[in-house]
Amino acid sequence: MSIAVDEIYEGVVTGITKFGAFVKIDEKTTGLVHISEVADTYVKEINDFLQVGDEVKVKVLNVADNGKVGLSIKKAIVQPKPQSQESRNDRFENKLAEFMKDSNEKLTQLKRHQEGRRR
Repeated sequence: MSIAVDEIYEGVVTGITKFGAFVKIDEKTTGLVHISEVADTYVKEINDFLQVGDEVKVKVLNVADNGKVGLSIKKAIVQPKPQSQESRNDRFENKLAEFMKDSNEKLTQLKRHQEGRRR
């Protein structure tokens, strides 16, 4: 299997060190998940998150010229895309337009009521 940067693979944790975990992706490829790439939270002790034999999804961050593979577990987790600024603006503008319409209707009713009292 050819390993490609930015691709997500299934792997098995084969070793744990103080600085990360080694994950075997296929028969020929083992990469390192640095401790900073294990979780979105601070990882003081890697054994609190991973054990040898755990199956994990990893994203390939880089493949060095010497064949070393950098992996990430936290980036392999598909995050829901944040709502785009454009859709938030559209929602705000729709609410504003609805408010303006209601406000104008109330002003028109108020003016009619006041004109009727003056006669």
